[in-house]
Amino acid sequence: MNVFSNPERIAENYGIRIGAGLIAYFGIMYLVGLGNHVELRLLNLIILAAGVFYGLKKFKETHGKHINYFRALATGVSISTIGSFIFATFLFVFMKANVGFMNWIIENEKMGRYLNPYMGSFIVLLEGVFSGLLVTFVLLNWIDTDEVTE
Repeated sequence: MNVFSNPERIAENYGIRIGAGLIAYFGIMYLVGLGNHVELRLLNLIILAAGVFYGLKKFKETHGKHINYFRALATGVSISTIGSFIFATFLFVFMKANVGFMNWIIENEKMGRYLNPYMGSFIVLLEGVFSGLLVTFVLLNWIDTDEVTE
């Protein structure tokens, strides 16, 4: 049984999918020359939300239609953390390999002169984790969780 078919590894499964989706989206935007439009990062949130939603839905399907609120919160945050870590690792490697991209960030972003690949990827990781917490919290209002007494 691998990560993609094991019901006990849903966080890894959907985290990898989120990471792949974010990398693919970044790659497309970079190749078409839209990598410098910061407002397009809002679509990262949609990729993250979709991954967390489908991960929680899969968790509920594989666990007898039951999901505790706090288990759902932990699962959603785990999914987004894994996806964000994968994407941040990719960005670190990309910024180290593509010095021109890192120089563009340093020259054109307000806080760019304080950034390096380490800080840039760490900020992306933190942003992803906290976005995942917020997304999971909002999604749990639409996902039917078990009552405390169940």
